[in-house]
Amino acid sequence: MGKIQEFDITFDHNKVVYSPGESICGSVRVTVGQPLLCKAIKVNCNGFCGITSKANDTAWTMEEQYFSSTLSVTDKGTLKQGQHTFPFKFLIPASAPTSFEGNYGRTIYRVRAFIDTPRFAKDYNTEKVFFLLSLLNLNEIPDIWGTCSSAVTQQFTYLLVKTGTVVLKAQTDMKGYTPGQIIQLTASIHNQSVRSTGHITASLMQRVTYEMKKPIHDVKVIVEVEGGAVKAGKELEWKEQIIVPPLPQSSLTGCDLIKIEYYVKVSLKSPDVMLTLPIHIGNVSLDKKLQPSKKAAPPSSAHTEKRLLPALTLDTPAMVPSPTLPPRPVPRPAPRPTPRSRMSPQNSPSAPPAEYCQGAEGETQTRDSFNKRHSQVVSPNAFSYAPGLLFTQSQQHKGPATEPGHPGASALYPPVNTASPMSTQLILPPDYGVSAYPQEAPPSYDESCNT
Repeated sequence: MGKIQEFDITFDHNKVVYSPGESICGSVRVTVGQPLLCKAIKVNCNGFCGITSKANDTAWTMEEQYFSSTLSVTDKGTLKQGQHTFPFKFLIPASAPTSFEGNYGRTIYRVRAFIDTPRFAKDYNTEKVFFLLSLLNLNEIPDIWGTCSSAVTQQFTYLLVKTGTVVLKAQTDMKGYTPGQIIQLTASIHNQSVRSTGHITASLMQRVTYEMKKPIHDVKVIVEVEGGAVKAGKELEWKEQIIVPPLPQSSLTGCDLIKIEYYVKVSLKSPDVMLTLPIHIGNVSLDKKLQPSKKAAPPSSAHTEKRLLPALTLDTPAMVPSPTLPPRPVPRPAPRPTPRSRMSPQNSPSAPPAEYCQGAEGETQTRDSFNKRHSQVVSPNAFSYAPGLLFTQSQQHKGPATEPGHPGASALYPPVNTASPMSTQLILPPDYGVSAYPQEAPPSYDESCNT
């Protein structure tokens, strides 16, 4: 290097991997064999992403800058003969994406040093690359819990003749893995054709997309395992394990030019049938303790009513609902009786309702009495108030005997003149029990009195 014998960059503790938001510290060491006149010594720390349409090319078609910081460690002057050390320190932004190197693009982080010499003199520069790792926590990815499954049905054709179908199903035990973990793969092949299938294979695939005007998709096989064939009309369940090697994480957060995806491809060579199971590769493995619990089903209305019934009984007994009565048939309306003829009050007394008389004799009214119609059978006690009128049913009532002509305990309307009771013709009440109601209307009051 002529006057420059040593010009390099060192990081503290020889550290080369950093995290976003961390400080990077180091020093620039310069050893000169004779005095060197310089205008300045500058140190630059930057990070960027570059992509190209040609494989392994560094002439970037598109670039994306993340950060760039420059520090001047010495002013204009002369470097004396010997060794000189200039420390530096930079802060890495928290939004910087993870380092990545692919066939068509890279994310690069580096520290460069420049010795700016006077005019017509040679400038000197050096650089050192470091790597940035932004941890991807699989537990923070939405919809990461559970298994990943898929199924496909393919027509089996041999020499342009359809010979049946093949049903292929596959499932992984998780949706996210870290390097070193094992992918538990289960596949089911149902051969519904008359020919045997080809060998089944499972591959861990990486697809990198470079976002240009015409996106470039770089697909690569990481790991591949192979199984056997399935005979005609048979069904086979195949279980296999795939160890995840060290790989870049699934997403480069903060990078808009490069997109990384992983999936497990399960395929048959004959017939040509294939399915994919997308997965995530991260740095922090899934923790089952952080798995959200399933939402409990809401209690049924019957359980809720049973749980609340004791509280309602103790606190508010009036709010307990009464038992629902079964529906009653709608009774047919009775035929309208003919109007009564006007008669003397002595010969045609007005009888009170049967329900009123039953209550007067001390009988208990039930709920069914409100639903009965007045056209039903009338108790003979309804007419027991007439003077000198006695019935067998009234005689069976236990109590003091009553003399004819004097009202007893069951008389509701005593005769007006008790001193000289007038003789009246014995009038019996109509026998409604023998009528053909509701097919035949009961006799009217006039008919029953004239009989």
